[in-house]
Amino acid sequence: MENIGGGRLEVRLTRADVGKRVSVRYVTDSAAPGERFTDAVGVLTSWDAGVLTITRKSGETVRIPELRLAAGKVVPAAPARRRGPAATFPELSRVTARAWQPVESAPLGAWTLRAAILEGPGEARPGGAVAGRRVGFTRRANSALPEGDPGRPVAEALEAVREWYADRKLPAYVQAATGAASTQELLCADLERLGWRREVTAEVRIAALAPLADREPGPAVVRLSRTLDEPWLRRYQRFTEAGPAVRHVLSSGPSVWFASVAGTGEVPAAIGRCVVDGRWAGFMAIEVDPAHRRRGLATAVMTALARQALDEGASAAWLQVEADNDGARALYEGMDFAVHHHYHHYRQAEA
Repeated sequence: MENIGGGRLEVRLTRADVGKRVSVRYVTDSAAPGERFTDAVGVLTSWDAGVLTITRKSGETVRIPELRLAAGKVVPAAPARRRGPAATFPELSRVTARAWQPVESAPLGAWTLRAAILEGPGEARPGGAVAGRRVGFTRRANSALPEGDPGRPVAEALEAVREWYADRKLPAYVQAATGAASTQELLCADLERLGWRREVTAEVRIAALAPLADREPGPAVVRLSRTLDEPWLRRYQRFTEAGPAVRHVLSSGPSVWFASVAGTGEVPAAIGRCVVDGRWAGFMAIEVDPAHRRRGLATAVMTALARQALDEGASAAWLQVEADNDGARALYEGMDFAVHHHYHHYRQAEA
Protein backbone atom coordinates (compact mmCIF):
# COMPACT_ATOMS: atom_id res chain seq x y z
CA MET A 1 0.00 0.00 0.00
CA GLU A 2 1.30 3.47 -0.85
CA ASN A 3 0.60 6.98 0.34
CA ILE A 4 0.25 9.70 -2.27
CA GLY A 5 -0.16 13.26 -1.07
CA GLY A 6 -1.06 12.04 2.40
CA GLY A 7 -3.91 9.80 1.15
CA ARG A 8 -3.89 6.02 1.47
CA LEU A 9 -4.52 4.21 -1.81
CA GLU A 10 -6.74 1.14 -1.73
CA VAL A 11 -8.41 -1.01 -4.38
CA ARG A 12 -12.02 -1.50 -3.38
CA LEU A 13 -13.32 -3.05 -6.58
CA THR A 14 -14.32 -6.61 -7.49
CA ARG A 15 -15.68 -8.26 -10.61
CA ALA A 16 -19.15 -7.83 -9.11
CA ASP A 17 -18.79 -4.10 -9.82
CA VAL A 18 -18.94 -4.55 -13.60
CA GLY A 19 -21.62 -2.18 -14.90
CA LYS A 20 -21.02 0.43 -12.19
CA ARG A 21 -19.35 3.83 -12.45
CA VAL A 22 -15.85 3.69 -10.98
CA SER A 23 -12.77 5.80 -10.41
CA VAL A 24 -9.35 4.17 -10.58
CA ARG A 25 -5.72 5.21 -10.29
CA TYR A 26 -3.13 3.05 -12.00
CA VAL A 27 0.54 2.88 -12.92
CA THR A 28 1.21 3.84 -16.51
CA ASP A 29 4.23 4.00 -18.78
CA SER A 30 2.80 7.04 -20.56
CA ALA A 31 2.63 9.34 -17.54
CA ALA A 32 4.46 12.67 -17.61
CA PRO A 33 8.13 12.62 -16.50
CA GLY A 34 8.34 12.22 -12.74
CA GLU A 35 4.79 10.89 -12.45
CA ARG A 36 3.82 7.26 -11.91
CA PHE A 37 0.06 7.35 -11.92
CA THR A 38 -2.88 8.36 -14.05
CA ASP A 39 -6.63 8.24 -13.40
CA ALA A 40 -9.67 6.97 -15.22
CA VAL A 41 -13.35 7.55 -14.45
CA GLY A 42 -16.15 5.75 -16.26
CA VAL A 43 -18.23 2.60 -16.31
CA LEU A 44 -16.44 -0.68 -15.57
CA THR A 45 -17.56 -2.67 -18.61
CA SER A 46 -15.49 -5.84 -18.13
CA TRP A 47 -12.90 -7.52 -15.90
CA ASP A 48 -11.57 -10.55 -17.73
CA ALA A 49 -8.23 -12.36 -17.88
CA GLY A 50 -6.65 -9.92 -15.46
CA VAL A 51 -7.63 -6.80 -17.45
CA LEU A 52 -10.21 -4.15 -16.52
CA THR A 53 -12.00 -2.21 -19.25
CA ILE A 54 -13.42 1.20 -18.38
CA THR A 55 -15.61 3.15 -20.79
CA ARG A 56 -15.34 6.89 -20.38
CA LYS A 57 -18.15 9.35 -20.97
CA SER A 58 -16.98 10.00 -24.53
CA GLY A 59 -17.12 6.29 -25.37
CA GLU A 60 -13.33 5.92 -25.24
CA THR A 61 -12.25 2.64 -23.65
CA VAL A 62 -9.29 2.24 -21.31
CA ARG A 63 -7.82 -1.21 -20.64
CA ILE A 64 -5.87 -1.59 -17.41
CA PRO A 65 -3.99 -4.73 -16.24
CA GLU A 66 -5.19 -5.40 -12.71
CA LEU A 67 -1.57 -5.70 -11.53
CA ARG A 68 -1.18 -1.98 -12.32
CA LEU A 69 -4.08 -0.87 -10.15
CA ALA A 70 -3.09 1.42 -7.30
CA ALA A 71 -6.57 2.46 -6.16
CA GLY A 72 -10.16 2.05 -7.23
CA LYS A 73 -13.68 2.47 -5.96
CA VAL A 74 -17.28 2.73 -7.07
CA VAL A 75 -18.40 6.34 -7.36
CA PRO A 76 -21.89 7.85 -7.67
CA ALA A 77 -23.28 9.02 -10.96
CA ALA A 78 -22.02 12.39 -12.15
CA PRO A 79 -23.89 15.27 -10.47
CA ALA A 80 -26.79 16.84 -12.30
CA ARG A 81 -25.81 19.55 -14.77
CA ARG A 82 -26.21 23.16 -13.76
CA ARG A 83 -26.45 24.29 -17.38
CA GLY A 84 -29.58 23.69 -19.35
CA PRO A 85 -32.79 21.83 -18.54
CA ALA A 86 -33.07 18.62 -16.53
CA ALA A 87 -33.21 15.63 -18.86
CA THR A 88 -32.82 11.87 -18.72
CA PHE A 89 -31.23 9.71 -21.37
CA PRO A 90 -34.39 7.62 -22.01
CA GLU A 91 -36.42 10.79 -22.59
CA LEU A 92 -33.87 12.30 -24.96
CA SER A 93 -33.41 9.01 -26.78
CA ARG A 94 -37.11 8.85 -27.59
CA VAL A 95 -37.30 12.52 -28.59
CA THR A 96 -34.26 12.39 -30.89
CA ALA A 97 -35.53 9.20 -32.53
CA ARG A 98 -38.88 10.81 -33.34
CA ALA A 99 -37.01 13.60 -35.17
CA TRP A 100 -35.37 11.09 -37.57
CA GLN A 101 -38.19 8.70 -38.43
CA PRO A 102 -37.43 5.79 -40.78
CA VAL A 103 -39.49 4.68 -43.73
CA GLU A 104 -39.57 1.11 -42.41
CA SER A 105 -39.16 -0.28 -38.90
CA ALA A 106 -39.52 -3.56 -37.02
CA PRO A 107 -39.36 -4.52 -33.33
CA LEU A 108 -36.73 -6.83 -31.87
CA GLY A 109 -37.89 -7.13 -28.29
CA ALA A 110 -37.44 -3.61 -26.95
CA TRP A 111 -35.05 -2.75 -29.80
CA THR A 112 -36.25 -1.05 -32.99
CA LEU A 113 -34.76 -1.82 -36.41
CA ARG A 114 -35.00 1.18 -38.76
CA ALA A 115 -34.40 1.74 -42.46
CA ALA A 116 -34.85 4.55 -44.99
CA ILE A 117 -33.42 3.20 -48.22
CA LEU A 118 -32.15 5.42 -51.02
CA GLU A 119 -32.83 3.89 -54.42
CA GLY A 120 -30.29 6.11 -56.18
CA PRO A 121 -26.50 6.31 -55.73
CA GLY A 122 -27.08 7.11 -52.07
CA GLU A 123 -25.94 9.43 -49.37
CA ALA A 124 -22.65 11.22 -50.04
CA ARG A 125 -20.02 9.92 -47.62
CA PRO A 126 -16.26 9.29 -47.61
CA GLY A 127 -15.44 6.15 -49.54
CA GLY A 128 -18.85 5.95 -51.20
CA ALA A 129 -21.36 3.12 -50.96
CA VAL A 130 -20.31 -0.45 -50.20
CA ALA A 131 -20.05 -2.56 -53.36
CA GLY A 132 -23.19 -4.62 -53.91
CA ARG A 133 -25.07 -2.77 -51.17
CA ARG A 134 -27.63 -0.03 -51.04
CA VAL A 135 -27.33 2.79 -48.54
CA GLY A 136 -29.83 4.60 -46.39
CA PHE A 137 -30.41 8.28 -45.87
CA THR A 138 -28.64 9.14 -42.59
CA ARG A 139 -27.44 6.52 -40.11
CA ARG A 140 -29.92 7.93 -37.57
CA ALA A 141 -32.80 6.48 -39.62
CA ASN A 142 -30.85 3.37 -40.67
CA SER A 143 -29.65 1.80 -37.45
CA ALA A 144 -30.96 -0.44 -34.73
CA LEU A 145 -32.07 1.56 -31.70
CA PRO A 146 -31.66 -0.49 -28.50
CA GLU A 147 -34.08 0.81 -25.88
CA GLY A 148 -34.17 -2.14 -23.48
CA ASP A 149 -34.08 -5.94 -23.56
CA PRO A 150 -34.08 -7.47 -27.08
CA GLY A 151 -35.61 -10.63 -25.63
CA ARG A 152 -32.58 -12.79 -26.39
CA PRO A 153 -28.83 -12.81 -25.68
CA VAL A 154 -27.00 -9.83 -27.18
CA ALA A 155 -25.01 -11.98 -29.63
CA GLU A 156 -28.24 -13.49 -30.98
CA ALA A 157 -29.89 -10.08 -31.16
CA LEU A 158 -26.99 -8.68 -33.16
CA GLU A 159 -27.18 -11.61 -35.56
CA ALA A 160 -30.88 -10.83 -36.06
CA VAL A 161 -29.91 -7.19 -36.70
CA ARG A 162 -27.35 -8.27 -39.27
CA GLU A 163 -29.87 -10.51 -41.06
CA TRP A 164 -32.58 -7.82 -41.12
CA TYR A 165 -30.28 -5.29 -42.78
CA ALA A 166 -28.75 -7.92 -45.08
CA ASP A 167 -32.26 -8.71 -46.39
CA ARG A 168 -32.49 -5.05 -47.40
CA LYS A 169 -28.94 -4.98 -48.79
CA LEU A 170 -27.99 -2.35 -46.22
CA PRO A 171 -24.96 -2.22 -43.93
CA ALA A 172 -25.93 -3.13 -40.37
CA TYR A 173 -25.61 -0.36 -37.76
CA VAL A 174 -26.43 -0.14 -34.07
CA GLN A 175 -26.75 3.22 -32.31
CA ALA A 176 -25.65 3.15 -28.66
CA ALA A 177 -24.93 5.87 -26.10
CA THR A 178 -22.45 6.61 -23.32
CA GLY A 179 -21.90 9.29 -20.74
CA ALA A 180 -25.12 9.70 -18.75
CA ALA A 181 -27.20 7.77 -16.25
CA SER A 182 -28.83 4.72 -17.90
CA THR A 183 -26.69 4.89 -21.04
CA GLN A 184 -25.34 1.80 -22.78
CA GLU A 185 -21.67 1.35 -21.93
CA LEU A 186 -22.09 -2.41 -21.42
CA LEU A 187 -23.76 -2.78 -24.81
CA CYS A 188 -20.96 -0.77 -26.43
CA ALA A 189 -18.43 -3.13 -24.86
CA ASP A 190 -20.39 -6.14 -26.16
CA LEU A 191 -20.50 -4.65 -29.65
CA GLU A 192 -16.74 -4.19 -29.72
CA ARG A 193 -16.14 -7.66 -28.29
CA LEU A 194 -18.34 -9.18 -31.00
CA GLY A 195 -16.51 -7.42 -33.81
CA TRP A 196 -18.67 -4.34 -34.42
CA ARG A 197 -16.63 -1.20 -35.07
CA ARG A 198 -17.48 2.34 -34.10
CA GLU A 199 -17.67 4.61 -37.16
CA VAL A 200 -19.09 7.87 -35.85
CA THR A 201 -19.35 9.53 -32.43
CA ALA A 202 -21.61 12.51 -31.85
CA GLU A 203 -22.65 14.67 -28.93
CA VAL A 204 -26.22 15.31 -27.85
CA ARG A 205 -26.28 18.84 -26.45
CA ILE A 206 -29.12 20.55 -24.60
CA ALA A 207 -29.97 24.12 -23.59
CA ALA A 208 -32.80 26.28 -22.34
CA LEU A 209 -34.88 27.48 -25.27
CA ALA A 210 -35.85 31.01 -24.16
CA PRO A 211 -32.29 32.47 -24.13
CA LEU A 212 -31.81 31.18 -27.67
CA ALA A 213 -35.06 32.79 -28.81
CA ASP A 214 -34.05 36.05 -27.12
CA ARG A 215 -30.85 36.40 -29.16
CA GLU A 216 -30.52 39.26 -31.59
CA PRO A 217 -30.89 37.60 -35.03
CA GLY A 218 -29.31 40.44 -37.02
CA PRO A 219 -30.55 41.80 -40.36
CA ALA A 220 -31.03 38.45 -42.11
CA VAL A 221 -34.62 37.65 -43.12
CA VAL A 222 -35.48 34.05 -42.19
CA ARG A 223 -38.42 32.38 -43.91
CA LEU A 224 -40.18 29.57 -42.03
CA SER A 225 -42.23 26.94 -43.79
CA ARG A 226 -43.91 23.61 -43.14
CA THR A 227 -42.99 22.55 -46.66
CA LEU A 228 -39.73 20.93 -47.72
CA ASP A 229 -38.96 22.58 -51.05
CA GLU A 230 -36.35 21.98 -53.76
CA PRO A 231 -34.15 25.02 -52.98
CA TRP A 232 -33.87 23.91 -49.32
CA LEU A 233 -32.84 20.42 -50.42
CA ARG A 234 -30.21 21.78 -52.79
CA ARG A 235 -28.54 23.57 -49.88
CA TYR A 236 -28.69 20.51 -47.60
CA GLN A 237 -26.33 18.41 -49.80
CA ARG A 238 -26.27 15.29 -47.63
CA PHE A 239 -27.20 12.99 -50.52
CA THR A 240 -26.72 12.75 -54.26
CA GLU A 241 -30.41 12.46 -55.12
CA ALA A 242 -33.39 13.59 -53.02
CA GLY A 243 -35.56 10.49 -53.35
CA PRO A 244 -38.71 9.63 -51.37
CA ALA A 245 -36.73 8.38 -48.36
CA VAL A 246 -35.02 11.77 -47.94
CA ARG A 247 -38.31 13.63 -48.05
CA HIS A 248 -39.97 11.17 -45.68
CA VAL A 249 -37.25 11.36 -43.03
CA LEU A 250 -36.90 15.14 -43.14
CA SER A 251 -40.65 15.80 -43.15
CA SER A 252 -41.54 13.36 -40.36
CA GLY A 253 -41.90 14.39 -36.75
CA PRO A 254 -44.47 15.79 -34.33
CA SER A 255 -44.16 19.40 -35.58
CA VAL A 256 -41.58 20.10 -38.29
CA TRP A 257 -40.37 23.51 -39.49
CA PHE A 258 -37.92 24.41 -42.25
CA ALA A 259 -36.01 27.69 -42.21
CA SER A 260 -34.15 29.40 -45.05
CA VAL A 261 -32.32 32.64 -45.77
CA ALA A 262 -32.32 33.79 -49.38
CA GLY A 263 -29.01 33.67 -51.22
CA THR A 264 -27.78 35.30 -54.42
CA GLY A 265 -29.45 32.63 -56.59
CA GLU A 266 -32.17 30.04 -56.15
CA VAL A 267 -30.25 28.11 -53.49
CA PRO A 268 -30.62 29.56 -49.97
CA ALA A 269 -27.62 31.06 -48.24
CA ALA A 270 -28.58 29.23 -45.04
CA ILE A 271 -31.11 26.63 -43.91
CA GLY A 272 -32.23 24.84 -40.79
CA ARG A 273 -34.76 22.29 -39.55
CA CYS A 274 -36.57 22.16 -36.22
CA VAL A 275 -38.78 19.44 -34.75
CA VAL A 276 -40.99 20.53 -31.87
CA ASP A 277 -41.97 17.62 -29.63
CA GLY A 278 -43.66 18.51 -26.33
CA ARG A 279 -41.24 20.51 -24.22
CA TRP A 280 -38.36 19.83 -26.62
CA ALA A 281 -37.24 21.62 -29.78
CA GLY A 282 -34.64 19.78 -31.82
CA PHE A 283 -32.35 21.73 -34.17
CA MET A 284 -30.72 20.03 -37.14
CA ALA A 285 -29.59 20.56 -40.73
CA ILE A 286 -28.09 23.96 -39.91
CA GLU A 287 -26.21 24.65 -43.14
CA VAL A 288 -24.62 27.89 -44.40
CA ASP A 289 -23.19 28.54 -47.85
CA PRO A 290 -19.38 28.84 -47.40
CA ALA A 291 -19.51 32.17 -49.24
CA HIS A 292 -21.90 33.53 -46.58
CA ARG A 293 -20.28 32.24 -43.42
CA ARG A 294 -19.29 34.41 -40.44
CA ARG A 295 -22.26 36.69 -41.03
CA GLY A 296 -24.47 35.35 -38.24
CA LEU A 297 -26.78 33.38 -40.54
CA ALA A 298 -26.65 30.19 -38.45
CA THR A 299 -27.61 32.22 -35.38
CA ALA A 300 -30.42 33.93 -37.29
CA VAL A 301 -31.84 30.61 -38.46
CA MET A 302 -31.71 29.04 -35.00
CA THR A 303 -33.21 32.13 -33.36
CA ALA A 304 -36.17 32.18 -35.75
CA LEU A 305 -36.80 28.47 -35.24
CA ALA A 306 -36.46 28.86 -31.45
CA ARG A 307 -39.09 31.60 -31.40
CA GLN A 308 -41.49 29.41 -33.36
CA ALA A 309 -40.87 26.48 -30.99
CA LEU A 310 -41.38 28.74 -27.98
CA ASP A 311 -44.75 29.81 -29.41
CA GLU A 312 -45.72 26.13 -29.59
CA GLY A 313 -44.98 25.60 -25.91
CA ALA A 314 -41.45 24.18 -26.00
CA SER A 315 -39.01 25.20 -23.27
CA ALA A 316 -35.88 23.11 -23.91
CA ALA A 317 -33.60 22.63 -26.91
CA TRP A 318 -31.44 19.79 -28.16
CA LEU A 319 -29.14 19.15 -31.09
CA GLN A 320 -26.64 16.58 -32.32
CA VAL A 321 -23.14 17.39 -33.52
CA GLU A 322 -20.33 15.07 -34.54
CA ALA A 323 -17.51 15.00 -32.01
CA ASP A 324 -14.87 16.01 -34.57
CA ASN A 325 -16.80 19.01 -35.95
CA ASP A 326 -14.88 21.63 -33.99
CA GLY A 327 -16.44 24.62 -35.74
CA ALA A 328 -20.03 23.59 -35.04
CA ARG A 329 -19.19 22.55 -31.48
CA ALA A 330 -17.70 25.99 -30.81
CA LEU A 331 -20.81 27.68 -32.26
CA TYR A 332 -23.16 25.67 -30.06
CA GLU A 333 -20.98 26.10 -27.00
CA GLY A 334 -21.33 29.85 -27.52
CA MET A 335 -25.10 29.38 -27.51
CA ASP A 336 -24.89 27.61 -24.11
CA PHE A 337 -25.61 24.12 -25.42
CA ALA A 338 -24.04 21.69 -22.92
CA VAL A 339 -23.12 18.07 -23.67
CA HIS A 340 -25.66 15.67 -22.17
CA HIS A 341 -24.31 12.38 -23.57
CA HIS A 342 -22.56 10.88 -26.58
CA TYR A 343 -23.96 8.40 -29.07
CA HIS A 344 -22.05 6.12 -31.41
CA HIS A 345 -22.87 4.24 -34.58
CA TYR A 346 -21.36 0.76 -34.64
CA ARG A 347 -21.12 -1.08 -37.91
CA GLN A 348 -21.04 -4.83 -38.30
CA ALA A 349 -17.65 -5.88 -39.68
CA GLU A 350 -17.68 -6.98 -43.28
CA ALA A 351 -17.16 -10.70 -43.88
